[in-house]
Amino acid sequence: MSNKPLIAVTMGDPSGIGPEVVAKALSYPDVTSLCRAMVIGNAPLLEKTAQDLGIDLDIPRVSSVSEAENHTISVLDMGNLNAEDVVPGELSAVSGKACIEWVLKAGNLAVAGLIRGIATAPINKEAAQAAGYIEVGHMELLQSLSKAKNVATMLMAGRLRVVHLTTHRSLARAVEYVTKENVFAKIDLTYRWFQEWGFSTPRIAIAALNPHGGEAGLLGREELDEIIPAVQAASDQGMVIDGPIPADVVFPQALAGNFDAVIVLYHDQGHIPIKVHDFEGSVSVNLGLPFIRTSVDHGTAFDIAGKGIADSTGMREAIRVASLMASENRLPN
Repeated sequence: MSNKPLIAVTMGDPSGIGPEVVAKALSYPDVTSLCRAMVIGNAPLLEKTAQDLGIDLDIPRVSSVSEAENHTISVLDMGNLNAEDVVPGELSAVSGKACIEWVLKAGNLAVAGLIRGIATAPINKEAAQAAGYIEVGHMELLQSLSKAKNVATMLMAGRLRVVHLTTHRSLARAVEYVTKENVFAKIDLTYRWFQEWGFSTPRIAIAALNPHGGEAGLLGREELDEIIPAVQAASDQGMVIDGPIPADVVFPQALAGNFDAVIVLYHDQGHIPIKVHDFEGSVSVNLGLPFIRTSVDHGTAFDIAGKGIADSTGMREAIRVASLMASENRLPN
């Protein structure tokens, strides 16, 4: 048996580019040298996708984790999807149901300690809702399954690491979520998890919500009433936290190496700088779950599904990051 960690790779929505980016990612030796990858998905679809792409992959089918431990790459097929029913690029409740069941299977294996981590290909929220699921985000599904209390999404692109106070909320609702209690909880979560990952004294910054940090209340009082008190409370407990720093300033400072992570207050405040910095190579990492979970930072791309032109860089990086975290209990540089 290899000492390489066993990582579950969920195939994502089978009608999207998930099967393609998974097959491509697993063809790279720099990925398979770091882990044993057990794909949870549809075996015939993965095999056909690899063949259509001209990728020579030996993908044995397994029925258990113990079998998967004997292979560098394997596929665990739950028998919940007929590959002939999959139409690339077509939104489908059948595909939505299957991909959510694959995520839940991976989560249950992780909770049981049978795998070392999960790397997920993209799911489609509309397809998942059509299949009857209310919680349609990976993080929300895995949080509910694992009963984790406080979780966060962190995007990584090279040296830039961005933790989100909120993600999938309207901007109006996201602003309402900027309270002293919520901001402090996210600072505390980020600080503790970075310590878990080998940063003895993490250097954390928090972005301002309003232009120019609110201009002493002239452009908004959230900094004065909520964010600064949260930062002070965290500092009083010994955490190294700077901010609020105007959003147009904090990211260049982070890229210069001044901070280990930046906490942002809403979806686009964090996603835009990450994707401008490295769209294809950015990866999502969850904080707060009792197991490692990484993901690509892109969607199902129905418009190019089945065409063989999807870029697998994000999937490769998601598997690589999960593998290094599992092996070394640290974030890769």
